[in-house]
Amino acid sequence: MSLKQIAFAVLTLACATVQAATLSPIEQRIVADVKAHNEQGLQLLERAVNINSGTMNHAGVRAVGALFRDQFEQLGFQTRWAEMPASVQRAGHLIATREGKQGKRLLLIGHLDTVFEKDSPVALWQRNGDRVRGQGVTDMKGGDVILIQALHALKRAGALDNTRISIIFTGDEENAGNPVEVSRADMLALAKHSDLALAFENTARNKQGGDTGTVGRRASSDWEVTVQGKQGHSSGVFSERAGYGAIYEAARILDGFRQQVIEPDLTFNPGLIAGGTGVSVEGSRAQVAGKNNIISPNASVKGDLRYLNYEQRDRAHAKMRAIVAASLPGTSASIEFHEHYPPMAPTAGNLALLKIYSQTSADAGLGEIPAFPPGERGAGDIQFVAPMLDSLDGLGATGSGTHSPDEELEISSIERATIRTALLLYRLTR
Repeated sequence: MSLKQIAFAVLTLACATVQAATLSPIEQRIVADVKAHNEQGLQLLERAVNINSGTMNHAGVRAVGALFRDQFEQLGFQTRWAEMPASVQRAGHLIATREGKQGKRLLLIGHLDTVFEKDSPVALWQRNGDRVRGQGVTDMKGGDVILIQALHALKRAGALDNTRISIIFTGDEENAGNPVEVSRADMLALAKHSDLALAFENTARNKQGGDTGTVGRRASSDWEVTVQGKQGHSSGVFSERAGYGAIYEAARILDGFRQQVIEPDLTFNPGLIAGGTGVSVEGSRAQVAGKNNIISPNASVKGDLRYLNYEQRDRAHAKMRAIVAASLPGTSASIEFHEHYPPMAPTAGNLALLKIYSQTSADAGLGEIPAFPPGERGAGDIQFVAPMLDSLDGLGATGSGTHSPDEELEISSIERATIRTALLLYRLTR
C-alpha cells in the first residue's frame, strides 16, 4: 500500500470515527439498517413508478395508494382512503395515523399522482446505471418511498413505538381538486392535531450542486383584467370622441404592471390575452373576432401571481388595482384576483426546523443542508398547512427534469435522503 493510500485510509477511518461519535448507538443502527434495505426501497419505487398515476387516472392513483397503504399497515399504522365527492373529480387521498405520547406530533406529506396522464408516451421506468428515468420517479414517488423506508428502519430499531405520526399522500397535488376547501379538508384536519409538518417533494439542488431544504414556497393565485372601450371606425382612434379602445388600454395596464409592480420574489405572468369586437373567454381558451378598421370594444387578460407572504400580495394587489383604475380616455377596466395555494413564508420556525435537519445530516456525515431560495420553488401541498405549523419541504429524492419527458432520479439520493429522514424523525419523536 502506498503512502497516499495509507493516508486516505487513515482519513476515512477518522471521518467514520467522528460520525460514529455524533450518532448515538441506536442512530448508528438506524443508518446501518437503511443501507442494508436500500435495494428493497428501489424495488418498491420501481413497482410504484410502473403504475401510471396521472392525476385524472383515478384508477392508477388508487392503485399506487393501495401499494403504499400495504406498507403503512405493515408498519402498524391505521389507514383509510379518503374519497372525494364526485363533483371534485379526483381520486382521493391515502391517510395513515398512529397514536402515542412521545415527542412531537408529526404530519408527513406526500402525493400519489404525477403530471403524466394515462396516454403519456413517457416511459414508466428506465434504469441506466446510477440514474432512472420515469413518470414521477422524482416528483414524487421517490420521496414517498424515502419516507416509507425511513419508517421501516425506525420500526426495525424499535424506535417507532409510542410515536405520534400522521401521514397524508394526496391524489391530486399536481392538479388540486376544486374547491380546495373540500380537497384539502383532510389535510387541514390532520394539521390541527400536529406540531410540525414535513413534506417529501424532491430535493432542490443549489448552485454549488448540494442538497437543500425548502423553508418557503410562493403562493399561487390568478388575476383577470376585463377592459371595455368604444367601438368605432379606426380613423377616429385617439380622438376625444372615440378614445383609445380596449386593446391599447390592456397594453397600457400590462406595461404598467411590468414597470411598477416588480419586487424580489414576486412574479405576475399574463398567460392569455384576447381583444376585438367579440371576446369570449372560458377557462384557458378564448374566441375572438375583430377587424383592422374597427376600434376594439373588448379585451380580456388572464394571468398568475406568485408571492412569498401576504404583505407582498397586498402591496401587489394595491399597485395593480391603481394601474387598472387609471384608464385611458374612452375606456374602463376592472381586475379580479383568485387565490389557490397560500404562501409558505420562510418563518423563524421553519428555519429552526431546517437547522435541526441540517445538523442531523451533518452528524450522519452527509453534510450540512442550506435553505433553497424560497422565491425559486413552485407551489406544493405543504403550503396549505404552513400557515398553521412550522414546516419543512424538499426532503425527497434528488434528480432533474421534473414534469418533463426527461424526469430523472439520482439513485444514490434515495439512501442519502432516507438516512436523513430516519434520523430526523427519530430525533423529533424522542
